[in-house]
Amino acid sequence: MTGFAADAGWSAWPAPAKLNLFLRITGRRDDGYHDLQTVFRLLEWGDTVYLRARNDGIIRRVGPGADGVTEADDLLIRAAKYLQSSAKCAQGAHIGIEKCIPMGGGFGGGSSDAATVLVALNQLWQLHLGVDRLAELGLALGADVPVFVRGHNAWAEGVGEQLTVMSLPPAWYVLVNPGVHAATASLFQSPDLTRDARPATIAGFLSGNVLDNAFEPVLRRCEPAIEAMFAALSSIGTPRLTGSGSACFVEFATREAAEAALAALPSSLHAWLVRGADRSPLLDAVGQFR
Repeated sequence: MTGFAADAGWSAWPAPAKLNLFLRITGRRDDGYHDLQTVFRLLEWGDTVYLRARNDGIIRRVGPGADGVTEADDLLIRAAKYLQSSAKCAQGAHIGIEKCIPMGGGFGGGSSDAATVLVALNQLWQLHLGVDRLAELGLALGADVPVFVRGHNAWAEGVGEQLTVMSLPPAWYVLVNPGVHAATASLFQSPDLTRDARPATIAGFLSGNVLDNAFEPVLRRCEPAIEAMFAALSSIGTPRLTGSGSACFVEFATREAAEAALAALPSSLHAWLVRGADRSPLLDAVGQFR
């Protein structure tokens, strides 16, 4: 990307998006958070984070961040400063980003960006922190950050941080973003949200019987654009919501089937095709850096 050239000292790091292949809320905790179950599927599509280390301890964003996000509130900057203070590191960094993941869609863009900053600066600053420590730091930034730090598809419980690595079959996804920004905090407060769902099992998920998302009925009821999106996608398969966002997906076993389905959708939909990843491309980037 223009402005982040390698010969100017910049390095590029992938920040992949994710899907929640299902999501259940099984209880509410004493601390106000919710216990949930989900399966995280990483995607071969996402943002790109650009980093350039500096020696004076200053951490600064270069170029625009996500739409409407000030530098003070930017999760990229927060992640870098939290890593710096936790590791008592005297180094700093310039940080830039090429955004592809829409905000509020449920694709985990902010969490993935933060995870990439933690993992990549751990390499650039030569901190030698292990993945468990980086995941612990990530959890303080957001419940979805640890899965991106670890970089594997996973069954998740707790607030999303209790991860069991899963091997998922190859899949292609038709993704649709209705352009509605779903506010997670507000959704969790909705009186219509089911908070005591029957716990699922990994075997139940693998059998194909667990596809529900606790936020789907809430969002379909309050957002006409999301209801219209579900109606359109029902013509090509079984649409599912991802996370607590507004975006939706339909899964296919082959690229050919997914391409045919995408071609059958109205051109008015903001739809595109993405392949599911076996593991995060961030892991490969770290391996190449070493």
